[in-house]
Amino acid sequence: MHPSGTSPSTESEASIVAAIPARYGSERFPGKVLADLDGRPLVEHVYRRAEQAEGIAGVVVLTDDDRIAAAVDAFGGQWQMTPADCASGTDRIAWAAREWTANAIVNVQGDEPLIDPGAIAAVARHLARRPDDAVVTLASPAEPADADDPNVVKVVVDAGGYALYFSRAAIPYRRRAEGAAARRHQGIYGYQRSALIEIAALAPSPLERTEALEQLRMLENGYRLRVLDWPRPSPGVDTAEDLERVRELLASDRTS
Repeated sequence: MHPSGTSPSTESEASIVAAIPARYGSERFPGKVLADLDGRPLVEHVYRRAEQAEGIAGVVVLTDDDRIAAAVDAFGGQWQMTPADCASGTDRIAWAAREWTANAIVNVQGDEPLIDPGAIAAVARHLARRPDDAVVTLASPAEPADADDPNVVKVVVDAGGYALYFSRAAIPYRRRAEGAAARRHQGIYGYQRSALIEIAALAPSPLERTEALEQLRMLENGYRLRVLDWPRPSPGVDTAEDLERVRELLASDRTS
């Protein structure tokens, strides 16, 4: 941990940390978390928004690259170095969280510079109020075009608001026009710390490997995922074209 060498938590027994996994390597956009966005690295925008979220005791960037650590240093943030061979953001957070004292962690994607602090706060609030819920995530209304887009993950839930299934495919199959509809999953997760460490120790599951969705590992091993409603997703940055769209959104916000 830099610079203090201590866990990113407070003295509170119910502290919740926002962790931002940020690796340099990316198949479609290497180094995207350091891309310039309005004069600041993309990861700083994520960090600042996480800082604004109510119910968060601390924010830390988890990285495997000195360039990202130096960038976080430059804007005065906290970071912790993690192994390069962590297979996912969840694994990266679990590796670090073994030494933390926080009760719960919110996994904030490092490539969502416009994430709403309220979304982070909603997950943190639920973790604090419902410690019996091991994992919490968000979903928003799906658009018609989302159904057949494999890059949009869909989720269907039970009557209690817990996930039944996540898929890149169109779910449920619409035999009739009326009935239940899938929602668009948002890639933010909240974990009770003990559950996170347990989940990260599990082997990849058959459905997870099939769909390339790590949340299916949780379902296949009996974990219940609470899905909270959130009005709209925040745009992620997977490509240079995505970055340009986010720049346009920022510019329009300043002029509106």
